[in-house]
Amino acid sequence: MQDVTVIGIDLGKRSFHLHGQDKSGKAVFRKKVSRQQLIEFLSNFHACTVVMEACAGAHFMARKLATFGHQIKLISPQFVRPFVKSNKNDFVDAEAICEAASRPAMRFVTPRTESQQTLSALHRVRDSLIRDRVCTTNQLHAFLLEFGISLPIGNAVVRRLPALLAEHSLPPRLVTILERLHTHYKYLAQQIAELDREIAQQLADDDLGRRLLTIPGVGPITASVLTAEMGDGKQYARSRDFAASIGLVPRQYSTGGRANLLGISKRGDKNLRRLLVQCARVFMQRIDKNSGPLVTWTRQMLARRHSNVVACALANKFARIAWAIAARKTSFNAGAAAMPA
Repeated sequence: MQDVTVIGIDLGKRSFHLHGQDKSGKAVFRKKVSRQQLIEFLSNFHACTVVMEACAGAHFMARKLATFGHQIKLISPQFVRPFVKSNKNDFVDAEAICEAASRPAMRFVTPRTESQQTLSALHRVRDSLIRDRVCTTNQLHAFLLEFGISLPIGNAVVRRLPALLAEHSLPPRLVTILERLHTHYKYLAQQIAELDREIAQQLADDDLGRRLLTIPGVGPITASVLTAEMGDGKQYARSRDFAASIGLVPRQYSTGGRANLLGISKRGDKNLRRLLVQCARVFMQRIDKNSGPLVTWTRQMLARRHSNVVACALANKFARIAWAIAARKTSFNAGAAAMPA
């Protein structure tokens, strides 16, 4: 056991499969343990490198095992899959994790802190409530349209639904259903408003969040998601690495020395990418109210490229600016260069 330098763990809900190997890559042991047995085993094991896939429960386990003196590495599951040999089972997966971690060019995921995970969970709950609110609004519009009542698009009409129901003669049972949906809509809107206030309060107490809000077009939601997903930005060597990690760079399909660049790759966190593109569109809509090198660059781009292309390019700049703010502990300066190094 003293020869073990790397331990690969295939995570599960109740059972965990371990594969230990020495510095030459030779297998030393295989174990199947429970969650409690895993913690007890590694708490008494000598310090080594522990590798896991970045999946459910991985960030908590990484923080827990790091307290025992182990070096923790998380790998994206898509990078482990090519190292799975022949038939797939849990022990083979653990071996593949060790093999992937031994590659010198492998990319690793930085474990999240408790605050980052909590903030991420808050945003997922908010997104779920927004989807439910949209579904409820669509149902209200559809039921009323079945009885010849066409409402304009927007939430303002839904808020004054009781007054609209009083103006039309509808079956009593349908009115009861619509009132239930309206009550559910008000509940969802109240929950979303409370989460927005909580996010705004967390940003007010967070130094990085306040500095991210200085980026033009970036609001509390985007700044909060950036805080949760990017952290201090030290896991990225440069700003373009962060922009590439969320898919805001061209997808490359080159061969024979001939470069072929396609549309954006759309890799990484699609929610963060969507928010940054929306921020770019807001900035483009209010371009006459701003000034500086970034505004000049945007105007020049709009003069020769489609607005959708400009929005993605501007979102790329926002991502790189956000990384520079986090990594260099600074704020956005409208008079500085349009693109950080």
